[in-house]
Amino acid sequence: MEKINLMNLDTKKTSVIVPFFNEEATLQDAVLDLINNNFHDEIILVNDGSTDNSLLISKQLVDKYSYIKIVNNSTNKGKGYALRLGLKHVSFDVVAIFDADLEYSAEDLKIICDTMHNENYDFLSGSRFIGNKKRDNIYLRTFLANKLFSLFFSKIYKKKFTDVATCLKVFKKVLLNGVQLNSNGFEIEIELLAKLLIKVENYKEVPITYKGRSYLEGKKIKLIDGFKYIYSIIKFKWIK
Repeated sequence: MEKINLMNLDTKKTSVIVPFFNEEATLQDAVLDLINNNFHDEIILVNDGSTDNSLLISKQLVDKYSYIKIVNNSTNKGKGYALRLGLKHVSFDVVAIFDADLEYSAEDLKIICDTMHNENYDFLSGSRFIGNKKRDNIYLRTFLANKLFSLFFSKIYKKKFTDVATCLKVFKKVLLNGVQLNSNGFEIEIELLAKLLIKVENYKEVPITYKGRSYLEGKKIKLIDGFKYIYSIIKFKWIK
């Protein structure tokens, strides 16, 4: 395993990546939620080929706030592709990921980032399955599937993880040194865990709130993504 120098990093400086696709109903509120919690040094909005007013909204935010920048991908290629694109534009030593759909809370992400800053963890992730925070899981099948994916991941990688599908993740950018991320879809969540956790022992899950939305409200993950999760858990165990 590659040795990584985690010393002399400025863990007080945080870049937040917000990938989005057709989130005109929630994007502005999600970004304002981040701004109001005031824990970031830059926000990187990554448009993944939106066909609604999301790009216009993001440009208006960029015009208003100097620390927000936008990366525009003209065609929709998936969350993983958008996230990988955003990572190329990160300026600071700590990277946080936040979705624009308001299923997650910026307040929780602030708590995770504060934990990183104060306790010097290398990788932190939100979990909807520990602690007693308020959760609204609309679909029982999704809830159960996530539990099974997490158990399977923990068995394969021999590192206990309760929520592999969570979108709230914070890690030190240096962990990406020598790492090639390839996923274009939601399975990027699995690839990040598989490829970064093997580099660190100093990681932790933090309880978070969750407010699931319906497919009519814009939820995008589908049944096929669950099969991709399972395949990715197996694949990235042996393909680095």
